[in-house]
Amino acid sequence: MPNPKGHPENLNPFKSEREEPLSERLNLRVTKTMKEELSTKDDPPEFCRRAIQEALDKDREK
Repeated sequence: MPNPKGHPENLNPFKSEREEPLSERLNLRVTKTMKEELSTKDDPPEFCRRAIQEALDKDREK
């Protein structure tokens, strides 16, 4: 029978080797095709972060 209180490892804080912590959340809507294509990537969240950062950097250069 599973533990009703969850897994103890889930209680540990999220750790990352990033310069800036991933403390904020962003929700956005995408098309079904985009979601299906994103799901084929090895790490979809990181892929989205990189794409957003590239767009922000490009926009900043203008």
